[in-house]
Amino acid sequence: MLYVKDNHGNYEVASMEQVIHEAKRLLSTKLKPGVRIASPQEAKTAIQINMADRHHEVFSCLFLNGQNHLIHYAEMFQGSICHTTVYARPIIRKAMELNAAAVIFAHNHPSGDSSPSPEDISLTHRLKEILKVIDVKVLDHLVIGGDVSSLKELGHL
Repeated sequence: MLYVKDNHGNYEVASMEQVIHEAKRLLSTKLKPGVRIASPQEAKTAIQINMADRHHEVFSCLFLNGQNHLIHYAEMFQGSICHTTVYARPIIRKAMELNAAAVIFAHNHPSGDSSPSPEDISLTHRLKEILKVIDVKVLDHLVIGGDVSSLKELGHL
């Protein structure tokens, strides 16, 4: 149970909205530049709160340096309730601009189903091959729904 201090200095049980707000505030620190993301679980924790309750698809990138420290988090593309068009050029441009050594992709499924689609897997492989040309590693692709699926953990990377 979470308690909050009211305007008179008394503590009371926090409302559901206050709990969610505080959780989002705490988890947002996971996406600050310099945070190390060394495992799929750390990536899941860092990204899930930002993308879980969207009503349309969003495709994001976590750009990392050579030691897997976050350089920049960017929401790259927005789509409809069931589809987002992703283009390699803006991802390449951003990776080059940031001098990123690695990237983690993430997108949400507003339906709540975090299972990667065949299109998600195909896109990941295509982007991985394209980014390899500029020496940027694709470390993972997370699909956020009711929970989070990692293509790396599922053996697709």
